[in-house]
Amino acid sequence: MSLKELRKMLDKKEIGAIELTQHYLDNIDKKDGALNSYITVCHESALNSAKNAQEMIDSNNSDSFTGIPISVKDNICTLGVKTTCASRMLEDFIPPYNATVMEKLNKSGIVMLGKTNMDEFAMGGSSQTSYFGGVKNPYDTSRVTGGSSGGAAASIAADLCAAALGSDTGGSVRQPASFCGVTGLKPTYGAVSRWGLIAFASSLDQIGVLAKSAEDTGFILNGICGYDKNDATSSKNAKGEYLSLIGSDISKLKIGVPKEFFADGLNNEVKSAVLSAVEYYKKLGCEIMDVSLPSLEYAVSAYYLISSAEAASNLSRFDGIKYGFRSGLGEDFNDLIKNSRREGFGGEVKRRIMLGNYALCSGYYDAYYKNATRIRTQIRAEYASIFEKCDVILTPTAPTTAYKIGEQENDPVKMYLADIYTVTVNIAGLPAISTTCGYDKNDMPIGMSLIGRAFDEKTIIAVCDRFEHDFTRKEAEI
Repeated sequence: MSLKELRKMLDKKEIGAIELTQHYLDNIDKKDGALNSYITVCHESALNSAKNAQEMIDSNNSDSFTGIPISVKDNICTLGVKTTCASRMLEDFIPPYNATVMEKLNKSGIVMLGKTNMDEFAMGGSSQTSYFGGVKNPYDTSRVTGGSSGGAAASIAADLCAAALGSDTGGSVRQPASFCGVTGLKPTYGAVSRWGLIAFASSLDQIGVLAKSAEDTGFILNGICGYDKNDATSSKNAKGEYLSLIGSDISKLKIGVPKEFFADGLNNEVKSAVLSAVEYYKKLGCEIMDVSLPSLEYAVSAYYLISSAEAASNLSRFDGIKYGFRSGLGEDFNDLIKNSRREGFGGEVKRRIMLGNYALCSGYYDAYYKNATRIRTQIRAEYASIFEKCDVILTPTAPTTAYKIGEQENDPVKMYLADIYTVTVNIAGLPAISTTCGYDKNDMPIGMSLIGRAFDEKTIIAVCDRFEHDFTRKEAEI
């Protein structure tokens, strides 16, 4: 059921908030042993929240989210509930405050079912780098969910929550949505406060939404968007009303299709499904335009240099002194810090810290980091040029469908190249939404992405919603 349908059922007393919450908790207990999508399940506090939500409903004080059960990625701070970032470094960290998005949703009476699994510190594209074990795909448990919000995507696909909050630094909402057959929305940079989101790469990170449909992602985005004085990067341009164009005529829209996204490296089944979606919009009357993003070939290199440099800076605070994992080894202060970081961080996190520090070294700064920022400027300019002619851009979300666990994790370069179709959106700070547009020969979902102008989420949500209404999705059978 959609979130709007659940809202009506709750308000009409056709189902109780406690009953609905218990339904999802039972599903988690029954199914998640095979998926590992949750790190922490909040049985007691979820039922208490549901009880409070029911009291709000009974007193006619319910809001849009009152009694709606959601999951939250484990890098978003939650007061009194462990927030681990799927790392040994923060295995026992309990935040003393809520992230802004949680404050907003809690005021509306949301029910948080638990914290979902992820790649450690959101660094990865498979959700297999977690200290708590990898996440498995509900469509085929021998395959990955994508990353880093793999637990959030799996929790939606397997009906272990009604909606989920994730984060997207280079595709971490959209790629898992593609692999798990759900819808994932990455908002414009600054549209949602990052206060309380444990930072990976501050100029790229953005809290996003995963749900069963485009309409549901917009429904949640309406509740979490907006300016926040605690976040210097949040914007006053996020006005909400993200569902306002749903059902409107989209036949006059111009949709750009960048040729570089359909070159060598794209799986043939993925290419066929995405081009079929292009034909769908063409039949509706939309004008399909061939466009170009020449800097795509440099995007992955630029993204990993910028994100790793920022990660090296952001993660320098984790030293085992004030909080976080502390090693029992070391004869002095320096040894304690070195051993705490060596033992507390996993291999992928350490790889990115080393890459970031290397790129920022005085002898290499101009050659690597500075050039990466120039590429960022160029990519932004190319998108701006495209949007002078087009209203929306349509691309594949990922070059392949979900691959087998263990197939790519030991090849970092191959893993990084899998982000080629998603990273440019974060580099440019634009909104994008991924939805299912087909299935491969193994019945694994194929995702397409719609990219919009800054702060124009309502257009891509409406365009995506129209496609979803005419496309039949298969359900995961777990």
